[in-house]
Amino acid sequence: MAFFGLFGNDREMAATTYTGKEPASAKAARKRREAHHRDAARADRQGWAWADAQRERQDLKRGRRR
Repeated sequence: MAFFGLFGNDREMAATTYTGKEPASAKAARKRREAHHRDAARADRQGWAWADAQRERQDLKRGRRR
C-alpha cells in the first residue's frame, strides 16, 4: 500500500514534492483578483455602452441638428 510512506514525512514532502508550486491560498487569492478584474472590465464596457446609447437617444430627440 503506497499511502503508508506518507505518514510522518510531511516536512520532507513539503520540501521536495511541492517545491515551486503555488500555495492553494495564493492561488485562490489570485483567482479572486482575476475575477474582480474581469467583472470590473465588464461593468466598464456596459457603462460605456449605456452612455453611447443615451447620447444616441438624445440625438434622436433633437432630430440630429448637426
